[in-house]
Amino acid sequence: MAKNTDQYLISYRASIKDALQKLNQLDQNFTLFVLDDHQKVVGSVTDGDIRRGLINAFALDAMVDQIMNKNFRCINKFNYTLSHLDEIRSIGITLIPVVDDDGKLLRLVDLSEKVSLLPLDAVIMAGGEGRRLRPLTDHLPKPLLKIGSKPILEHNIDRLANYGVENIHISINYLGHMIQDHFNDGRDKNINLQYINEDKALGTIGAVSKINNLQHKDILVMNSDLLTNINFEDFYKDFISKEADMAIASIPYTVSVPYAVLETHGEDVLSFKEKPSFTYYSNAGIYLIKNEAIKLIPKDEFFNATDLIEKLLSMNKKVIYYPLLGYWLDIGKHADFEKAQEDIKHIQL
Repeated sequence: MAKNTDQYLISYRASIKDALQKLNQLDQNFTLFVLDDHQKVVGSVTDGDIRRGLINAFALDAMVDQIMNKNFRCINKFNYTLSHLDEIRSIGITLIPVVDDDGKLLRLVDLSEKVSLLPLDAVIMAGGEGRRLRPLTDHLPKPLLKIGSKPILEHNIDRLANYGVENIHISINYLGHMIQDHFNDGRDKNINLQYINEDKALGTIGAVSKINNLQHKDILVMNSDLLTNINFEDFYKDFISKEADMAIASIPYTVSVPYAVLETHGEDVLSFKEKPSFTYYSNAGIYLIKNEAIKLIPKDEFFNATDLIEKLLSMNKKVIYYPLLGYWLDIGKHADFEKAQEDIKHIQL
C-alpha cells in the first residue's frame, strides 16, 4: 500500500488549482488519481496534464475532471496477469491503483516497494506442535520461534507480502491463539490475515477445505516452518506457463555412490558407471494449486498434500515440479534451528 494514500487522491469536483497544490506537496510519485462520488477511479492528473490544460485556456478554477487523463493505467484485482504488470513497469509507472470490477478503488500500490504483485491467495500451515523442538515449543508454537530478529512465520508472511500477496490464511491449532494475538489481522503490514482453526488434525493440506472466500483462481500453500528465499514470482510464472493444475517446489538431492554401479539383465552386465551421482527432487512443502483442484480436498477430513497429488495424477491432471535453487531449510529439529540462526546472518530473505 502506498503510504498516506489520501495525498494521491482528489475528487473530480476539485479545481485545477486544488490539484496543483496537492501535487506541490508530494515528494515522490507525482500523480493524483481522480475519484467520483462512488470512489471509482475516473482519471489521473500530473503536472503535464495541468500544463496542457492551461495551454488550452482552462482556468485554475475549472474542475479537474476537464483536464485529467482518462486513459490511465490500473489493475483489476480480480483479473490481471503478470504480463500486464510487466507492461506497466516497462513504461516507468510505479504508483498504480488497484480496483474492483466496477472500477472502485481498493488500494494504491507503489510498485517500487514490491518485488511483484502476484494474483494469488496464500495459505500457511501453522498448526503443528513442533514436538521435535521441545522444550522450545512447550509454551510457544513453533511458528513463533525467532530466527534472527523475528519469528519463522513472520519471515514467510513478509516475503509473501513483498511479492504482493495480500490475502493470507493461517491454519492454527496448537497454541494458535498466540499466533493470532501476535499478528492480529495483518493491517499493520498492509495485508489481510485470516485464521483457520483446526479443532482436529487435518493433515498437511486438509485445512484448506475450510476456506470459502478465496479471491483468486490460484492459491499458494506452504508450511510455516520453512526458512527460504524462494522466488515466488518465478515459481508462479513457471506454473502458469506450463498450464499446470499443481506445482510442487522441490529441493535437488544428490546421492553419490562410492562404487561402480552395474546395469544388469539376468546374468548379463549391460553397462557400468564408475562412482555415479544421482539427483532426486524432494518435496519442499510449497505448492501452487488451481482453485478448481482445491475442491478435491474433502471437507474437514485429514488429508495430506501427497493425497491431493495422488488424486490429481489419478485424474490425469498436470502436476509439475519446480526446482528451488535458492536457500531452503525445514526447521524440524534442534540442529535445523541452530543452523537457521547462523544462516540468517548471511542470506537475503
